[in-house]
Amino acid sequence: MSKLNKEEIEFITKCLNAGKPLPDSYRYILPFETKKEYELTYEGKEREEDILADTMAVPLQPVKTFFNGGSGWPASRSFSEGWTNKLIFGDNLQVLKALMDDSEVYDKNTGRGKVKLIYVDPPFGTGDIYDAKGNAPAYSAKLQGAKFIEFLRKRVVFLKEILADNGSIYVRIDYHFGHYIKAVMDEIFEKNNFQNELIVNRICKKGFGANRFPTATDSIFYYKKSKQFIFKGFRKKIKEKRGVRWHSMDSMTGSRTTGVPRIILGKKMVPPMGRVWTFSQERIYKMEKKGKIKLNKSGRPVYQIEATDTESIDSNWTDIPGYTFKWKYPTENSEQLLERIIVASSNPGDIVLDSFPGSGTTGAVAEKLGRRWIMIDCGKLAIYTMQKRLLNLRKEIGNKGKPLKPKPFTLYNAGLYDYKMVKELPWEKYREFVLKLFQCRDEKHRIAGVELDGYLGEDNVMVFNYKKNKDVILDRGFIDDLHKILGDKIGYKFFIIAPAASVMFFEDYIEKRRTKYFALRIPYSIIDELHRKGFSHITQPIRESDVNATIDAVGFDFIRTPEVECNYYIGKTDGELFDKAIIKINKFTSTILSKKPIKFENRETLSMIMIDYNYDGLVFDFDDVFYADDIKKQDWEVRFDVNKIGTQIMIIYIDIFGNEKREVKTLKNLKKK
Repeated sequence: MSKLNKEEIEFITKCLNAGKPLPDSYRYILPFETKKEYELTYEGKEREEDILADTMAVPLQPVKTFFNGGSGWPASRSFSEGWTNKLIFGDNLQVLKALMDDSEVYDKNTGRGKVKLIYVDPPFGTGDIYDAKGNAPAYSAKLQGAKFIEFLRKRVVFLKEILADNGSIYVRIDYHFGHYIKAVMDEIFEKNNFQNELIVNRICKKGFGANRFPTATDSIFYYKKSKQFIFKGFRKKIKEKRGVRWHSMDSMTGSRTTGVPRIILGKKMVPPMGRVWTFSQERIYKMEKKGKIKLNKSGRPVYQIEATDTESIDSNWTDIPGYTFKWKYPTENSEQLLERIIVASSNPGDIVLDSFPGSGTTGAVAEKLGRRWIMIDCGKLAIYTMQKRLLNLRKEIGNKGKPLKPKPFTLYNAGLYDYKMVKELPWEKYREFVLKLFQCRDEKHRIAGVELDGYLGEDNVMVFNYKKNKDVILDRGFIDDLHKILGDKIGYKFFIIAPAASVMFFEDYIEKRRTKYFALRIPYSIIDELHRKGFSHITQPIRESDVNATIDAVGFDFIRTPEVECNYYIGKTDGELFDKAIIKINKFTSTILSKKPIKFENRETLSMIMIDYNYDGLVFDFDDVFYADDIKKQDWEVRFDVNKIGTQIMIIYIDIFGNEKREVKTLKNLKKK
């Protein structure tokens, strides 16, 4: 490392003062210290400390709990009734930050996570189109290069925090970024905690390979968090049961005392050069009593291996499918794959987490194997696919055998909330929720006799009790009166959380001498003063190829039902039969609350339409999805076989921001045309 001269020091100082980046040539001459033996460097890489501190958490809003009623159908459930498995709709980075406030997932007092096993199969970030069915595009992971590496790295930073000390993490990745992600995993989990690179099948790609060999496999990187970790291996069934076999005692390694002689069948024996005995002396004595040790023709000891119909697996897992398509979801991991991982690295009752669950294989297999689970996804298609899958579970791996009623699981919103449900919360629950919503610490205190609710950083926060003070409004007069009491007893910022309807001024804040009084409105996306990054929505795809697009959402928003106007009728195709149900979309508009009003063209914000052809009146169990891109090509019509319609159907219209409009129709509602 070169020593900096006076001119270089002055140049660096000028750059720092001006907030300008240093030229790349300074990378190797700056005298900084690092604790890491090596690390991957790239544009946009953030410090782990900044990722943990700056990521915005979004509280979980329970929407519905399934299978906790006597009939096994959805019913309401409070937080106090104990653990339910978690299916969370939201940006996984913000949700992982929020889970660090969940005592069942993370112990804030000790700083230790409680999740025993994490599996992630993220979009691979390559821009490739992945073929799910052999004849149609499935999805395109469009975030490429350093952005994808940092996208995944941020999530791994949080995953490590909530992983238990004796926990393990498995990360599936393809050949495009596998070598980079391996370096990232070594950096975060430390290279000595790397256990295996497992080889798994990917989707077969016929027709590739004009200039290279077709790619047939993906990698799964398996890491433990510490020296003490759960690992039980996995044994697979074999077609023909093996009889009793005899194995050389000096053919395996692993003895704690390499090369030490043993007394075997009354003789003192030394292992061959470079080898160790398989068993301890105590174990040898026990096996001798059972007749499980003998000398072979060469006078060397051998031990008996029991007859078995199973054998241990190694790191080559190409004997099982890597992907399956039972639930018609692109990149759907097979149940056989998750069975091996969950059996090997967890115990019954442990928490298993997947932050890119897609079709929900991890939760489905965890359910079958008696584990608790958490799944987080930002896609409505994924959420409804997982909901359907959990409602139609079968006991055996591969979703075979008898039906299996899952243990209660709760569907949560995180980042996109139902404002009506927030308003209906009891006051203390409302207060707790909105404090979390704006990242405030819940610490009641008093200043000059005024009861305050907490802090945002070091600044005071008041939650306006609109339920108690129904006739009070937040106007300039309210701020004047408050300032007269608090005045110079508070700092430069003071925050008031209140319903937007209670706030009678339009500015983000009102300034009184040295103090700015901010109004944090509900519903309200986010104000510039709160976060370094501007607000950005979770977005839903308009075409199948974007189903697994990588998303980085910031902040929160509230559900606003889109306006939908449609004609429903039965039409003819070829011939004279009225055999097609048709939905003609005449109008579809979304409303977005923002400082600068955003106007969209008609139908511009439509993402997809999902249909349950035989809606039971309780649970949406979706059967089909139609993407806006395809609907537009059909002159804004959705067409399907009229014979699919049962007693009634439910249609969910979803906009690109995740908002929904629901309609229930019967055959009587469809006119012939």
